[in-house]
Amino acid sequence: MHRFLDLQALLARDEQALSEAFTRVLRSGWYILGPEVEAFEREFAQFCGAAHAVGVGNGLDALTLILRAYRQLGRLADGAEVILPGNTFIATALAVSEAGLVPVLVEPEEHAFGISVEAVEAAITARTSAVIAVHLYGQLADMARLQQLAQQHSLLLIEDSAQAHGARDEQGRVAGTLGDAAGFSFFPVKNLGALGDGGAVTTSDPVLAAQVRKLRSYGSSEKYIHDVKGVNSRLDELQAALLRVRLARLGEETEQRRTIANRYLREIRNPAITLPNAPAFSLQHVWHLFVIRCDQRQTLQEYLASCGIPTLIHYPVPIHRQAGYAELSHLSLPVSDRMAAEVLSLPLYPGMADEYVTSVIAACNDFPHGGSRENTCR
Repeated sequence: MHRFLDLQALLARDEQALSEAFTRVLRSGWYILGPEVEAFEREFAQFCGAAHAVGVGNGLDALTLILRAYRQLGRLADGAEVILPGNTFIATALAVSEAGLVPVLVEPEEHAFGISVEAVEAAITARTSAVIAVHLYGQLADMARLQQLAQQHSLLLIEDSAQAHGARDEQGRVAGTLGDAAGFSFFPVKNLGALGDGGAVTTSDPVLAAQVRKLRSYGSSEKYIHDVKGVNSRLDELQAALLRVRLARLGEETEQRRTIANRYLREIRNPAITLPNAPAFSLQHVWHLFVIRCDQRQTLQEYLASCGIPTLIHYPVPIHRQAGYAELSHLSLPVSDRMAAEVLSLPLYPGMADEYVTSVIAACNDFPHGGSRENTCR
Protein backbone atom coordinates (compact mmCIF):
# COMPACT_ATOMS: atom_id res chain seq x y z
CA MET A 1 0.00 0.00 0.00
CA HIS A 2 1.35 3.39 -0.97
CA ARG A 3 1.36 6.32 1.43
CA PHE A 4 -0.53 9.56 0.90
CA LEU A 5 2.64 11.40 1.99
CA ASP A 6 5.95 9.67 2.63
CA LEU A 7 7.33 12.19 5.10
CA GLN A 8 10.16 9.92 6.26
CA ALA A 9 11.49 9.52 2.72
CA LEU A 10 11.10 13.24 2.12
CA LEU A 11 13.13 14.18 5.19
CA ALA A 12 15.70 11.44 4.59
CA ARG A 13 17.05 13.46 1.68
CA ASP A 14 18.19 16.10 4.20
CA GLU A 15 19.01 13.76 7.07
CA GLN A 16 22.67 14.75 7.35
CA ALA A 17 21.97 18.49 7.20
CA LEU A 18 19.10 18.14 9.69
CA SER A 19 21.31 16.15 12.05
CA GLU A 20 24.03 18.78 11.80
CA ALA A 21 21.49 21.52 12.57
CA PHE A 22 20.20 19.57 15.57
CA THR A 23 23.73 19.06 16.89
CA ARG A 24 24.55 22.74 16.38
CA VAL A 25 21.60 23.80 18.51
CA LEU A 26 22.20 21.09 21.11
CA ARG A 27 25.78 22.23 21.62
CA SER A 28 24.96 25.93 21.60
CA GLY A 29 23.14 25.88 24.94
CA TRP A 30 20.69 28.48 23.57
CA TYR A 31 17.21 27.11 22.86
CA ILE A 32 14.71 30.00 22.84
CA LEU A 33 14.84 33.20 20.71
CA GLY A 34 18.48 32.96 19.78
CA PRO A 35 20.62 33.16 16.63
CA GLU A 36 18.83 30.36 14.77
CA VAL A 37 15.45 32.09 15.05
CA GLU A 38 17.01 35.40 14.04
CA ALA A 39 18.68 33.79 11.02
CA PHE A 40 15.54 31.94 9.94
CA GLU A 41 13.41 35.07 10.28
CA ARG A 42 15.88 36.97 8.11
CA GLU A 43 16.09 34.20 5.50
CA PHE A 44 12.33 33.59 5.37
CA ALA A 45 11.60 37.32 5.05
CA GLN A 46 14.07 37.48 2.17
CA PHE A 47 12.49 34.41 0.55
CA CYS A 48 9.05 36.04 0.69
CA GLY A 49 10.26 39.52 -0.18
CA ALA A 50 8.89 40.91 3.08
CA ALA A 51 10.63 43.41 5.32
CA HIS A 52 9.92 41.40 8.47
CA ALA A 53 9.26 37.81 9.53
CA VAL A 54 8.43 36.91 13.12
CA GLY A 55 8.67 33.29 14.20
CA VAL A 56 5.80 32.07 16.39
CA GLY A 57 4.53 28.81 17.85
CA ASN A 58 2.20 27.70 15.04
CA GLY A 59 0.05 28.87 12.15
CA LEU A 60 -3.04 29.55 14.27
CA ASP A 61 -1.02 31.78 16.57
CA ALA A 62 0.41 33.60 13.55
CA LEU A 63 -3.06 34.71 12.44
CA THR A 64 -4.29 35.34 15.99
CA LEU A 65 -1.30 37.52 16.88
CA ILE A 66 -1.72 39.59 13.72
CA LEU A 67 -5.32 40.35 14.68
CA ARG A 68 -4.49 40.95 18.35
CA ALA A 69 -1.66 43.27 17.36
CA TYR A 70 -3.95 45.28 15.10
CA ARG A 71 -6.46 45.57 17.95
CA GLN A 72 -3.80 46.87 20.32
CA LEU A 73 -2.58 49.31 17.67
CA GLY A 74 -6.12 50.66 17.27
CA ARG A 75 -6.68 49.29 13.77
CA LEU A 76 -9.38 46.84 14.87
CA ALA A 77 -12.12 47.36 17.47
CA ASP A 78 -13.63 44.78 19.80
CA GLY A 79 -16.35 42.89 17.94
CA ALA A 80 -15.31 44.07 14.48
CA GLU A 81 -16.26 41.78 11.60
CA VAL A 82 -13.64 39.87 9.65
CA ILE A 83 -14.65 38.25 6.35
CA LEU A 84 -13.17 34.86 5.48
CA PRO A 85 -14.06 31.92 3.22
CA GLY A 86 -16.40 29.21 4.45
CA ASN A 87 -14.29 26.46 2.82
CA THR A 88 -11.14 26.71 4.90
CA PHE A 89 -9.59 24.89 7.82
CA ILE A 90 -11.20 25.94 11.09
CA ALA A 91 -8.00 27.66 12.29
CA THR A 92 -8.77 30.67 10.08
CA ALA A 93 -12.03 31.26 11.95
CA LEU A 94 -10.55 30.36 15.34
CA ALA A 95 -7.95 33.12 14.98
CA VAL A 96 -10.72 35.66 14.48
CA SER A 97 -12.66 34.40 17.50
CA GLU A 98 -9.56 34.22 19.71
CA ALA A 99 -8.78 37.85 18.90
CA GLY A 100 -12.24 38.97 20.10
CA LEU A 101 -13.53 39.60 16.59
CA VAL A 102 -16.51 38.26 14.63
CA PRO A 103 -15.94 35.79 11.76
CA VAL A 104 -18.15 36.37 8.72
CA LEU A 105 -18.14 33.39 6.36
CA VAL A 106 -18.64 33.83 2.63
CA GLU A 107 -18.59 31.53 -0.37
CA PRO A 108 -15.65 30.53 -2.56
CA GLU A 109 -15.75 30.78 -6.31
CA GLU A 110 -17.83 27.94 -7.75
CA HIS A 111 -15.14 26.64 -10.10
CA ALA A 112 -12.13 27.41 -7.93
CA PHE A 113 -11.26 27.15 -4.27
CA GLY A 114 -10.41 30.79 -3.55
CA ILE A 115 -12.69 33.24 -1.77
CA SER A 116 -15.20 34.94 -4.07
CA VAL A 117 -14.46 38.65 -4.41
CA GLU A 118 -18.12 39.26 -5.23
CA ALA A 119 -19.16 37.45 -2.05
CA VAL A 120 -16.72 39.53 -0.01
CA GLU A 121 -18.09 42.76 -1.46
CA ALA A 122 -21.68 41.72 -0.74
CA ALA A 123 -20.81 40.90 2.88
CA ILE A 124 -19.20 44.25 3.75
CA THR A 125 -21.06 46.19 6.44
CA ALA A 126 -20.31 49.20 8.61
CA ARG A 127 -18.68 46.80 11.10
CA THR A 128 -16.39 45.11 8.58
CA SER A 129 -12.75 45.87 9.31
CA ALA A 130 -10.71 43.12 7.67
CA VAL A 131 -10.66 40.33 5.09
CA ILE A 132 -8.63 37.14 5.42
CA ALA A 133 -7.72 35.69 2.03
CA VAL A 134 -6.85 32.00 2.27
CA HIS A 135 -4.45 30.69 -0.37
CA LEU A 136 -6.12 27.29 -0.19
CA TYR A 137 -4.20 24.18 -1.26
CA GLY A 138 -1.31 26.36 -2.48
CA GLN A 139 -3.06 28.62 -5.02
CA LEU A 140 -3.25 32.36 -4.47
CA ALA A 141 -6.60 33.97 -3.90
CA ASP A 142 -7.51 36.78 -6.33
CA MET A 143 -5.29 39.25 -4.50
CA ALA A 144 -5.29 42.02 -7.09
CA ARG A 145 -9.08 42.43 -6.87
CA LEU A 146 -9.10 41.93 -3.11
CA GLN A 147 -6.46 44.64 -2.73
CA GLN A 148 -8.62 47.05 -4.71
CA LEU A 149 -11.68 46.18 -2.63
CA ALA A 150 -9.78 46.54 0.64
CA GLN A 151 -8.44 49.94 -0.37
CA GLN A 152 -11.87 51.10 -1.51
CA HIS A 153 -13.44 50.23 1.87
CA SER A 154 -10.39 50.93 4.10
CA LEU A 155 -10.14 47.29 5.19
CA LEU A 156 -7.13 45.37 6.41
CA LEU A 157 -6.19 42.54 4.05
CA ILE A 158 -4.57 39.55 5.75
CA GLU A 159 -3.23 36.45 4.03
CA ASP A 160 -3.65 32.96 5.43
CA SER A 161 -0.58 31.55 3.70
CA ALA A 162 -0.39 28.31 5.69
CA GLN A 163 -0.44 26.24 2.48
CA ALA A 164 1.21 28.61 0.04
CA HIS A 165 4.91 28.96 0.82
CA GLY A 166 6.48 30.45 -2.33
CA ALA A 167 3.32 30.92 -4.39
CA ARG A 168 3.72 33.90 -6.74
CA ASP A 169 1.49 36.23 -8.68
CA GLU A 170 2.16 37.29 -12.27
CA GLN A 171 4.28 40.22 -11.11
CA GLY A 172 6.53 37.85 -9.17
CA ARG A 173 5.26 38.89 -5.75
CA VAL A 174 5.26 36.07 -3.23
CA ALA A 175 2.56 34.95 -0.79
CA GLY A 176 3.16 36.79 2.44
CA THR A 177 3.65 40.17 0.76
CA LEU A 178 0.30 40.65 -0.97
CA GLY A 179 -1.64 42.01 2.00
CA ASP A 180 -0.97 44.01 5.14
CA ALA A 181 0.31 40.90 6.93
CA ALA A 182 0.35 37.12 6.51
CA GLY A 183 0.33 34.07 8.73
CA PHE A 184 2.29 30.94 7.84
CA SER A 185 2.24 27.43 9.30
CA PHE A 186 5.25 25.13 9.43
CA PHE A 187 3.31 22.04 10.50
CA PRO A 188 5.36 19.02 9.33
CA VAL A 189 3.21 18.19 6.28
CA LYS A 190 3.29 21.74 4.89
CA ASN A 191 5.43 22.55 1.85
CA LEU A 192 7.87 24.13 4.30
CA GLY A 193 7.48 21.93 7.35
CA ALA A 194 9.29 21.73 10.66
CA LEU A 195 9.70 18.58 12.72
CA GLY A 196 7.05 19.86 15.10
CA ASP A 197 4.83 22.90 15.33
CA GLY A 198 5.91 26.31 14.11
CA GLY A 199 4.64 29.41 12.36
CA ALA A 200 5.55 32.91 11.24
CA VAL A 201 4.09 36.33 10.57
CA THR A 202 5.35 38.31 7.59
CA THR A 203 4.72 41.99 7.03
CA SER A 204 6.41 45.10 5.69
CA ASP A 205 4.96 47.19 8.55
CA PRO A 206 7.66 47.67 11.22
CA VAL A 207 5.12 48.78 13.84
CA LEU A 208 3.02 45.64 13.39
CA ALA A 209 6.13 43.42 13.40
CA ALA A 210 7.32 44.96 16.67
CA GLN A 211 3.91 44.46 18.26
CA VAL A 212 3.75 40.80 17.20
CA ARG A 213 7.27 40.26 18.57
CA LYS A 214 6.12 41.73 21.86
CA LEU A 215 2.92 39.71 21.98
CA ARG A 216 4.63 36.37 21.25
CA SER A 217 6.78 36.71 24.38
CA TYR A 218 4.41 37.60 27.23
CA GLY A 219 3.86 41.14 25.95
CA SER A 220 7.47 42.03 26.65
CA SER A 221 10.25 43.60 24.61
CA GLU A 222 12.47 43.97 27.68
CA LYS A 223 12.89 41.21 30.25
CA TYR A 224 10.35 41.46 33.09
CA ILE A 225 8.81 44.59 31.57
CA HIS A 226 5.38 43.79 30.09
CA ASP A 227 3.71 46.57 28.13
CA VAL A 228 0.68 44.53 27.03
CA LYS A 229 -1.02 41.23 27.88
CA GLY A 230 0.84 38.78 25.66
CA VAL A 231 1.18 35.04 25.24
CA ASN A 232 3.94 32.48 24.98
CA SER A 233 4.19 31.63 21.28
CA ARG A 234 7.81 31.52 20.23
CA LEU A 235 9.37 29.54 17.41
CA ASP A 236 12.12 27.63 19.21
CA GLU A 237 15.76 27.48 18.18
CA LEU A 238 15.68 23.83 17.17
CA GLN A 239 12.70 24.18 14.80
CA ALA A 240 14.23 27.36 13.35
CA ALA A 241 17.49 25.54 12.61
CA LEU A 242 15.65 22.65 10.97
CA LEU A 243 13.48 25.03 8.95
CA ARG A 244 16.59 26.74 7.61
CA VAL A 245 17.64 23.39 6.13
CA ARG A 246 14.18 22.77 4.69
CA LEU A 247 13.94 26.32 3.27
CA ALA A 248 17.07 25.74 1.19
CA ARG A 249 15.33 22.76 -0.45
CA LEU A 250 11.91 24.43 -0.94
CA GLY A 251 12.42 25.73 -4.49
CA GLU A 252 13.50 22.33 -5.78
CA GLU A 253 10.65 20.56 -4.02
CA THR A 254 8.09 23.03 -5.34
CA GLU A 255 9.19 22.27 -8.90
CA GLN A 256 8.74 18.56 -8.21
CA ARG A 257 5.22 19.24 -6.94
CA ARG A 258 4.44 21.17 -10.12
CA THR A 259 5.77 18.38 -12.32
CA ILE A 260 3.48 15.83 -10.66
CA ALA A 261 0.49 18.20 -10.73
CA ASN A 262 1.03 18.87 -14.43
CA ARG A 263 0.95 15.14 -15.14
CA TYR A 264 -2.32 14.80 -13.24
CA LEU A 265 -3.80 17.75 -15.12
CA ARG A 266 -2.73 16.40 -18.51
CA GLU A 267 -3.40 12.71 -18.06
CA ILE A 268 -6.39 12.26 -15.74
CA ARG A 269 -9.40 12.02 -18.04
CA ASN A 270 -12.59 10.79 -16.42
CA PRO A 271 -15.95 12.58 -16.76
CA ALA A 272 -16.77 11.65 -13.14
CA ILE A 273 -13.75 13.60 -11.87
CA THR A 274 -13.42 17.39 -11.90
CA LEU A 275 -9.80 18.54 -11.90
CA PRO A 276 -8.70 21.71 -10.11
CA ASN A 277 -8.38 24.89 -12.14
CA ALA A 278 -4.73 25.44 -12.93
CA PRO A 279 -3.63 29.08 -13.13
CA ALA A 280 -2.38 30.23 -16.51
CA PHE A 281 0.75 31.59 -14.83
CA SER A 282 2.82 28.45 -14.23
CA LEU A 283 4.75 29.72 -11.19
CA GLN A 284 1.68 30.68 -9.19
CA HIS A 285 0.40 27.42 -7.69
CA VAL A 286 2.68 25.53 -5.27
CA TRP A 287 0.38 22.48 -5.02
CA HIS A 288 0.35 21.84 -1.30
CA LEU A 289 -2.53 19.54 -2.20
CA PHE A 290 -3.98 18.28 -5.47
CA VAL A 291 -7.72 18.37 -4.86
CA ILE A 292 -10.25 16.92 -7.27
CA ARG A 293 -14.05 16.93 -7.00
CA CYS A 294 -16.47 14.06 -7.53
CA ASP A 295 -20.16 13.78 -6.70
CA GLN A 296 -19.54 10.07 -6.06
CA ARG A 297 -16.68 10.80 -3.67
CA GLN A 298 -17.14 7.91 -1.24
CA THR A 299 -17.36 5.42 -4.07
CA LEU A 300 -14.32 6.94 -5.75
CA GLN A 301 -12.33 6.98 -2.52
CA GLU A 302 -13.16 3.33 -1.84
CA TYR A 303 -12.30 2.40 -5.42
CA LEU A 304 -8.92 4.15 -5.26
CA ALA A 305 -8.20 2.46 -1.93
CA SER A 306 -8.91 -0.90 -3.53
CA CYS A 307 -6.30 0.02 -6.14
CA GLY A 308 -3.76 0.80 -3.42
CA ILE A 309 -4.15 4.59 -3.74
CA PRO A 310 -4.67 6.41 -0.41
CA THR A 311 -6.59 9.69 -0.43
CA LEU A 312 -7.67 12.28 2.14
CA ILE A 313 -10.53 14.76 2.42
CA HIS A 314 -9.66 18.42 3.05
CA TYR A 315 -12.12 19.30 4.64
CA PRO A 316 -15.21 17.10 5.15
CA VAL A 317 -17.14 19.39 7.54
CA PRO A 318 -17.31 23.12 6.78
CA ILE A 319 -16.96 25.62 9.60
CA HIS A 320 -20.65 26.53 9.79
CA ARG A 321 -21.50 22.83 10.26
CA GLN A 322 -19.10 22.40 13.18
CA ALA A 323 -20.52 22.17 16.72
CA GLY A 324 -17.88 24.63 17.85
CA TYR A 325 -19.47 27.26 15.60
CA ALA A 326 -23.12 26.41 16.25
CA GLU A 327 -23.91 30.13 16.14
CA LEU A 328 -23.15 30.04 12.39
CA SER A 329 -25.32 27.01 11.63
CA HIS A 330 -28.06 29.21 10.16
CA LEU A 331 -25.84 30.29 7.28
CA SER A 332 -26.69 29.22 3.76
CA LEU A 333 -23.40 28.42 2.02
CA PRO A 334 -24.31 25.90 -0.68
CA VAL A 335 -21.02 26.16 -2.57
CA SER A 336 -19.01 25.52 0.60
CA ASP A 337 -21.31 22.62 1.48
CA ARG A 338 -20.98 21.14 -1.99
CA MET A 339 -17.20 21.40 -1.95
CA ALA A 340 -17.06 19.72 1.47
CA ALA A 341 -19.12 16.86 0.05
CA GLU A 342 -17.09 16.45 -3.17
CA VAL A 343 -13.40 17.29 -2.57
CA LEU A 344 -10.80 14.54 -2.51
CA SER A 345 -7.03 14.98 -2.27
CA LEU A 346 -4.77 12.75 -4.37
CA PRO A 347 -1.23 11.85 -3.29
CA LEU A 348 1.33 14.46 -4.32
CA TYR A 349 4.68 15.11 -2.68
CA PRO A 350 8.32 15.74 -3.68
CA GLY A 351 10.18 12.54 -4.43
CA MET A 352 7.01 10.65 -5.35
CA ALA A 353 8.04 7.90 -7.76
CA ASP A 354 6.96 8.21 -11.39
CA GLU A 355 5.45 4.72 -11.19
CA TYR A 356 3.30 5.79 -8.26
CA VAL A 357 2.11 8.88 -10.15
CA THR A 358 1.27 6.68 -13.13
CA SER A 359 -0.72 4.30 -10.94
CA VAL A 360 -2.74 7.20 -9.48
CA ILE A 361 -3.57 8.43 -12.98
CA ALA A 362 -4.51 4.94 -14.18
CA ALA A 363 -6.77 4.31 -11.18
CA CYS A 364 -8.55 7.64 -11.64
CA ASN A 365 -9.08 6.97 -15.33
CA ASP A 366 -10.28 3.43 -14.68
CA PHE A 367 -12.85 4.52 -12.10
CA PRO A 368 -16.19 3.27 -13.49
CA HIS A 369 -18.76 5.95 -14.18
CA GLY A 370 -22.23 5.91 -15.58
CA GLY A 371 -23.59 3.44 -13.06
CA SER A 372 -21.06 0.57 -13.35
CA ARG A 373 -19.37 -0.46 -10.11
CA GLU A 374 -17.14 -3.20 -11.49
CA ASN A 375 -13.61 -2.94 -10.12
CA THR A 376 -11.30 -2.44 -13.06
CA CYS A 377 -8.04 -1.78 -11.19
CA ARG A 378 -5.07 -2.78 -13.28
